[in-house]
Parts: sequence; C-alpha cells; structure tokens
Amino acid sequence: MLIAGVDDAGRGAVIGPLVIAGILVDEKGLKKIETLGVRDSKTIAPKRREYLAAEILKLVKGHHIVKLSPREIDHVVETGKKLHRLNRLEAKAMAQVISHLKPDIAYIDASDVLPERFSRHIIEELPFKVKIVSEHKADKTYPVVSAASIIAKVERDRAISDLRREYGEFGSGYASDGRTIKFLEEWMKTHKNYPDFVRRSWAPAKRIEAAYSKFQKRL
Repeated sequence: MLIAGVDDAGRGAVIGPLVIAGILVDEKGLKKIETLGVRDSKTIAPKRREYLAAEILKLVKGHHIVKLSPREIDHVVETGKKLHRLNRLEAKAMAQVISHLKPDIAYIDASDVLPERFSRHIIEELPFKVKIVSEHKADKTYPVVSAASIIAKVERDRAISDLRREYGEFGSGYASDGRTIKFLEEWMKTHKNYPDFVRRSWAPAKRIEAAYSKFQKRL
C-alpha cells in the first residue's frame, strides 16, 4: 500500500507563497518516519525542522511541492465565487500533488471548515480513484501528514529567507507580527504600491493601502 500525506504552510500569511507539500511512503517507510518523532511543524524549532526534512526525504518513495504565489491567491480571492476561492485553489493544488505521487490512500490536513467538502473538491480534480482521508489537525493525528507539514514549512521558510535577503527584514510574513505590518506600511509610503510577494487581497494589506490613500488625499 502506498500512502501519501499532504499539508500546507503559509496559508494565513500576508507575505510570501502558500506551499503545499506531499510525501509518498509504503507501510515500511511510514514506520520509519514514525520513529523520527515527527509532529506538527509549527511546534518544532527551525533547525530541527531542517534536520527532520532531510531525514524524511531519505525515507520517502517520492515527494512533490506546489507553490501558490500571492498573485494566484489574490486572483481567486478577489474574483472567485464563494466556494471557488482559497479553499478551492488549495484543493486543486493538493490534487496536483496527489496526481504526481499516485498513492492508494492520501491523508490531508483539511483547510475547509467542512473536511468532507474539501475531500470532494480534491477528488473532483483527480484523474484516478484515491481514498482521501480529510481531517482537521491531521498534522497532529497522522505522522505522514506531520512529515508533509515539515517539508512544506521548510520550503516556505526558504522562500521567506530569500525574500528577506533581497528586500530586508519583515518578520514572519504574518499580519500578527508587528514587524510585518511595519514593513508593509513603510513599503507603501516609499513605493506607493505593494510588491508581487504581498497578498494584496488580505484585509491587513487592504487596510494599510486604504490608510495610505486617505493620507494622500489630505495632502
């Protein structure tokens, strides 16, 4: 039996890509991954994540990564129908990962409030039959999903590091981070428009842009 685990990283961020990662293992490989002590990537220190990601990739039969750019995300958020926005885009990306890996069963960390609906959206995009197990917090329940979450988080961290080297420090890229908000405010003041790596459709980015426009009108 070939088993896949699929998870994302960066879904809620205002800066950087949304990364979807999947891994493929057989039952023997799954047991080896379990012995690594994998768990939800958010609970693991960055250096440990890097180490685990390298060890995981030694054990898998395959892996695949899809990166959704801020531009792709903005497009579906601003123009898509309610059920065709970010959840549907992510379901399509997960289907791409599963199509590449070709497992017998795939465990998914569901992004939709309704896990069954999320699995249906994935199945609609698949060219072959696969058993989908779609659950909330699957990265805490299933080691194969925990391992995928580690791969996704490490890949996003690398993308964020590359952006920082080019554009300067901006924190984590999440709106809950004051450094990220300050970066967006300063960028808007200096450049009058967001760069391509910012999700313009996100509410915090829109608020900053609206405040800047209001300020400009007063001048």
